[in-house]
Amino acid sequence: MTMKSLHLLLVEDDMVDLMAMQRGLRELRLANPITVAHDGIEALEVLRGENGREKLARPFVILLDLKMPRMDGLEFLAALRADEELRDSVVFVLTTSRHDEDIAAAYRQNIAGYILKGTIGEQFVNLVTLLDAYWRLVELP
Repeated sequence: MTMKSLHLLLVEDDMVDLMAMQRGLRELRLANPITVAHDGIEALEVLRGENGREKLARPFVILLDLKMPRMDGLEFLAALRADEELRDSVVFVLTTSRHDEDIAAAYRQNIAGYILKGTIGEQFVNLVTLLDAYWRLVELP
C-alpha cells in the first residue's frame, strides 16, 4: 500500500486545532486525502455514507478529539465499535483530556493510541512521523 492511498478522517470541533493540524500536515508534505468531521455524528455519516455524504473509502485512519458537541469522542467510539462494518477502524485519540478515566475508556474501545494535544506543539512532526510509519508498516483493513 502506498501512503497516498490512506485517507485521514479528522474528527475535531475546534477550528484553531483543526487548522493547526491541517497546516502541519501540509507543511510536512503529506499527500494523504483529508476529510473533516466536526463531531461524532458527522463522522459516522461520513464513514457510513449517510445524509448525502460520500462514504469514506478504505483504508483510513481516524484522528479523534474527545470533547465535542452533539456526540463526543467516547460516544463515537462506542457507536463505531458497535457497527459491524466499522468496528475494525483504526483510531488515534488526539485530545486535551488528561483524565485517567477518559484514557482508560478510550483504550477499552481498542484505540491505537492516545495523544495529548498540549504535548504536541513542536512535537507535531513526531506525531506525523509516527502516523507515517504506522500506515507504511501496518496492513490496514
